[in-house]
Amino acid sequence: MNSNPVFALLGRRLRLAVIGGGPGSFIGAMHRMAARLDDRYELVAGVLSSDPERAVSRAKEFGLAENRGYASVAAMLNAEKSRADGADVVAIMTPNDSHYSYAMAALDHGFHLICDKPMTNGLPEAKRLHARVVETGRIFCLTHNYTGYPMVRQARAMVAAGDLGPVRLVQVEYVQGNKADESRPDPVTGPRSWKNIPEKSGPSLVLGDIGSHAHNLLRFITGLEVTELCAERGAIVPGRQVDDFAGALLRLENGARGSYWVTQAAAGMGNGLHIRVSGTKGTLEWWQETPQILTFRPLVTSGAPMEVRVANGPGTLPLAARSCRVVAGHPEGFPEGFANLYKDASEAIAAKIAGVEPDPLALHFPTSADGLAGALFIDAMIRSSDGGGGWVKVPLDIS
Repeated sequence: MNSNPVFALLGRRLRLAVIGGGPGSFIGAMHRMAARLDDRYELVAGVLSSDPERAVSRAKEFGLAENRGYASVAAMLNAEKSRADGADVVAIMTPNDSHYSYAMAALDHGFHLICDKPMTNGLPEAKRLHARVVETGRIFCLTHNYTGYPMVRQARAMVAAGDLGPVRLVQVEYVQGNKADESRPDPVTGPRSWKNIPEKSGPSLVLGDIGSHAHNLLRFITGLEVTELCAERGAIVPGRQVDDFAGALLRLENGARGSYWVTQAAAGMGNGLHIRVSGTKGTLEWWQETPQILTFRPLVTSGAPMEVRVANGPGTLPLAARSCRVVAGHPEGFPEGFANLYKDASEAIAAKIAGVEPDPLALHFPTSADGLAGALFIDAMIRSSDGGGGWVKVPLDIS
């Protein structure tokens, strides 16, 4: 175990229980890798399938003790709560429709939580879950993993420090091609096919799946809320029942304007998450497919040259440096983004258990408030689009 002072005080790793993410799960593997990377969690229990028999048998593949691979979530929560060496933290990585019920149950049993996004499939559930998190005082980490990238954190710190001046324009897009195949518009069999079932994936697949990431990235870097938007969402692929694109014009709380575009049906595209933030002094630009680079273009009349910041390179600010694991020039990747959230949440949880204050730099992980903000935004996008694309208000009741 590492020498972090909070963990030295705690004297052990955090005990982690997982719900979902069994063998063959892409996102489950990401969560487990993230939990291991900084040696702050020990996987002790799990429910690894919705089928009770498979849930128990699969536990052996993960090296769990024979009596800690559980057949149901209720059985695991009850048993782990009663053990002296029971889990401290529950990580949820199941289809979207179950996030709310599992998270509420875990909170009711006194566990801290790490939950895959979106936090819930609907706004009422998001409000109730956020209120319950506040009421219980438990740590809740929502895995918008892109906020863990060092250069995203560099951008956040630069905006907060005033390097851009007041933000005036924001452009964010997330462009994928994984649903561009028109031969099978909505397959309901095969890996992750549950995403094509609205009852499981939510009222808008593209908004919940990748649109929530784009919105969260905008908020994380700028520190601003979207207050109004006019939107369109729907399907590009003929015959498709779930949304595969959405776009909007945005108004931010400081008067800045923005554009937002997300799709999973752009043939040939990979994982094109991109954000550009312009202030009165210059513009920051970041692409997820080249994540180690952050570009800063100063105001032309300033005479200053364009700057290319790289992870762990000169000018790396503390919030970004905290997240770097490799020397300058080597890219940080998708698992490390997850790992940074697990790392930060572990420090917050360990500090809570030990009765001490965590490092403030560890408290930048997305929480239930961010999940609620995402649900409010998606709800507004749907209301605007379904109402003909007119401007609608985005409520800011996130307290």
